[in-house]
Amino acid sequence: MGAGRRTTIRDVASAAGVSPATVSLVLNDVPGQRIPPSTRERVRAAAAALDYTPHRIARALREGSSRLVLLDAGPLRTRGSGASFIAGLDDELRQQGHALLVAYGEPAADADLLAAVAPRTVMNLTQLYFSGDEPHGDGGWVDGLAAHAATQLAHLAERGHERVALALPDDPQLAPLAALRRRHAAIASEPLGIRLVELTVPRDVPAASGRLRQLERKEPGVTAIAAFDDDTAFVVLAAAAREGIAVPGALAVIGFDEGEHAALWSPALTSLRIDAEAFGRRAARRALHLDPGPWAHPRSEVVARETT
Repeated sequence: MGAGRRTTIRDVASAAGVSPATVSLVLNDVPGQRIPPSTRERVRAAAAALDYTPHRIARALREGSSRLVLLDAGPLRTRGSGASFIAGLDDELRQQGHALLVAYGEPAADADLLAAVAPRTVMNLTQLYFSGDEPHGDGGWVDGLAAHAATQLAHLAERGHERVALALPDDPQLAPLAALRRRHAAIASEPLGIRLVELTVPRDVPAASGRLRQLERKEPGVTAIAAFDDDTAFVVLAAAAREGIAVPGALAVIGFDEGEHAALWSPALTSLRIDAEAFGRRAARRALHLDPGPWAHPRSEVVARETT
């Protein structure tokens, strides 16, 4: 720890090998928590070793609903834009004198948890993106998920691709979000003159290779793949290499929600970069009924590399 730097909840979480949300639940003795005793002991030991005191979160719990915001992240992935969104949300809330509690997995907005933490507000990403309904409040076709889908496909249309496969993960947990992306892509593809087909991509590369072969047989005119996310794009690239399909010579591939490995892959992956940290900051300000202010830079943009 650098001189003069206060230990943070993230430091304790890293030392204990758990999430910041788990640290918060343990150190504040939140009733009804289902955290194993061994994990609780590990968190407390890490906090003691680092001389950590949960100042703001402890104060928020004492004061009830005034200074704590609960984020129900559901199955949101803690990397890519998910991690950046939470980082921006957390930092802006702290600047405004509030604390963030993040709950993953099962729906967090139940009576026991709400009674225990008495948050000022609950931000429910599970309801927003995993309910199966069209999200209201994420920006839609202006700067939301739909707009990002249109930007991804527009990049391919600008390069002359008319038949594009939308690569969606074969993952039941992500099925509601995949269905939403499917609807957005179908709407966005029409004015771009793109004929869209679907490719379901397992995480297993040999199985994904088989799906890619089927796509070639059934849709021989497909020249590009728009992936659900970078992880899905990487599986497609690995399957293409296995099948001897040249990228981008025979098939262009574009990712979505650019991750740290996009530039490191060979060939380097073209992907859609989302300014998720700024979205998080704006979401925090809206949650506190503050003006988020104007956008000063693009909400999302394609970072063109070697795969398109």
